[in-house]
Amino acid sequence: MYKVILTLFFLFQSLHAFLNTDNNYEKQLIALKNFDLPNTFLKDSIFISMHEDVEIYKTKHFLRTLESGDRFVPILQKMMQEAGVPTEFLYLAMTESSFDPYSSSPARASGIWQFIPATARHYGLANNAFVDERRDPIKSTEAAIAYLKRLHDMFGKWYLAALAYNCGEGYVTKAIAKAGSDDISVLLDENKKYLPKESRLYIRKILMMSFISGSTDFMLDNGSEYLLNRANNATFVKVSVQSGTSLSDVAESIGISSKELKSYNPHLKHAFVSPLGAKGYLYIPQDRQVAFSQNFDQTKEPQKYAVYTTKKGDSLQSIAKRYGVSYQSLMELNNLKTAALKTKTELVVPSGVPMPVTTPSSNNAEKIYVIKAGDTIETVAKKHDIPVAQLIKANKKKNALVKVGESIVIPKN
Repeated sequence: MYKVILTLFFLFQSLHAFLNTDNNYEKQLIALKNFDLPNTFLKDSIFISMHEDVEIYKTKHFLRTLESGDRFVPILQKMMQEAGVPTEFLYLAMTESSFDPYSSSPARASGIWQFIPATARHYGLANNAFVDERRDPIKSTEAAIAYLKRLHDMFGKWYLAALAYNCGEGYVTKAIAKAGSDDISVLLDENKKYLPKESRLYIRKILMMSFISGSTDFMLDNGSEYLLNRANNATFVKVSVQSGTSLSDVAESIGISSKELKSYNPHLKHAFVSPLGAKGYLYIPQDRQVAFSQNFDQTKEPQKYAVYTTKKGDSLQSIAKRYGVSYQSLMELNNLKTAALKTKTELVVPSGVPMPVTTPSSNNAEKIYVIKAGDTIETVAKKHDIPVAQLIKANKKKNALVKVGESIVIPKN
């Protein structure tokens, strides 16, 4: 055990010495100043060794985490600079979530800034059947900036704002009162324990990440120098679309997959923009902005959606029939793995879809036929006296397979 501790100590002593080369020292002093920390913080023994958090600072893990935020960093960095918030707080987000917008916690915190529901509501982040704006990289960062500035106004120092972000403003207020000082060296006292252990390591984690990511030598030695130029990387832009717009329509117009487009829009809970309001928005890759303006049809009226709460006796098939769609499309729309439903389940359903008119006298009108047990594409075509090929083409099917509950368009004969 002694050898292990000694090895870890020398490992981080070496890392500390490496980070404090002439190339990086000035950057470190700037980072300390931005956080309102004294230069003497560089002599903090735990900050030097960080032996309690050895796993976090393994090179591969760190670089993988830094790279995962490559898409967000340039834009968020600019937002923070313009708001007068130290960009080192980006590493607060890195500490909280590893830059993963889908990151969540047992306390129901979510997003790269890990907002709990109550704080999210306070800062205007919507969470409904269609979106969770805690996962929106831009809106959540706007909320984080507002929150951090409020904490800074309350405590007067950025390192105290960071501590309050981690353990709560009440805890920090009590810690300062108990310690009789807001000096960082006093608040982080390992014997007095004015703050929780996690919070005592919090500032050290953020600064260590900031120092490493800003180290030219470290990046060059690990073949990751491209991350130093991430501020120049193409990222994403916001475009306005009609509410309810399908991601697949936009993806097709700009030449990427729906899956890739969804990765730029983690706040969307479904494969379409929120149908609430007259206008919506999407984030698209920056290099696809011209393709969007040239190819996407903004005049096309998108399908609108609503939320239906299931009742006793409902089935996916009966709900699908009521809204004039196939139950498979409802399953896909709601990311369901099974057609079995529980009562009081919220389902996204088409809104304002007129039920098809299928009167006997309307033989020449387009109709909707719902596939029943025993039906095949051939029997349906024969029943309506139309060629199988015409039926397949009218429904844009790739093959002749049909499923029970599927809605089939019967074209004019």
